[in-house]
Amino acid sequence: MSLPASAPTTKKAPSSGEDISALVRGLAVLRGVAAAGAPISNRELAELTGIPKPTVSRIAATLVNAGFLLQLPDSERFVLTAAVLELSHGFLRNFDIRSRARPYLVELAERTSLSINLSARDRLDMVVIEAVRPRSAILVTRLEIGSRMDLARTAVGRAYLAALAAPERAELLACLQVAHGDEWPLVHARLQPALAEARSNGYAVAIGDWFEGLNGIAVGFVGPSGERYAVGGGGAAHLHSREWLIDHGVPALIDCVERIVAEIGGAPHLRLND
Repeated sequence: MSLPASAPTTKKAPSSGEDISALVRGLAVLRGVAAAGAPISNRELAELTGIPKPTVSRIAATLVNAGFLLQLPDSERFVLTAAVLELSHGFLRNFDIRSRARPYLVELAERTSLSINLSARDRLDMVVIEAVRPRSAILVTRLEIGSRMDLARTAVGRAYLAALAAPERAELLACLQVAHGDEWPLVHARLQPALAEARSNGYAVAIGDWFEGLNGIAVGFVGPSGERYAVGGGGAAHLHSREWLIDHGVPALIDCVERIVAEIGGAPHLRLND
């Protein structure tokens, strides 16, 4: 709450230029932590943001005190805290793409009996920003807004990866390799052909890769400002086989994405690499 004009102040207020510079640098550090695939140090943040390391250290300490960053015990590395979710919830409440895309997502869910989600990437996960359950589904995924999905094992993650330029995809795959550790050879063996298929066909498929008995499909698209999203659908394997998903689910999904793009602007899946 701002002070009334007549209220006394005990400190000299910094100039607007200093305020802006400090804010911009603080936001740059937050973005750097958010973009990192793992806990990140002051030195790495300085390299990433171009801000001098002593300044980064002061900013990080301020963000820790404000509750937006957590310094890991016995470490010089930082991660975001749940306080950032307060900002994201405000973002989601006013995120126009959700309200404009939802009618098409609801129609897709009822048309296919799949649980439908609209997702975007956060670090090494896909995060659900809208979720719709069909009324007729026997088995549905328990995805809610804010749920996270494995980037390598899910159809939405594969649709996102397939849409990236080769250097960006290679960098992200290297981060996934570190994150998956000893599981990576098995994960990679299933991911590579799935990515090749997704890049060739314009849609991604995951058959029991994330959870046994759950199959999924997804299509990516580019938003009006260049941001990337994926619309995915999942359902029970005994009702939605790979063949059923490709023959019936994919055409409906592509139609849904094209209608969303026509509504909000941007580019559909087939133009992701243009």
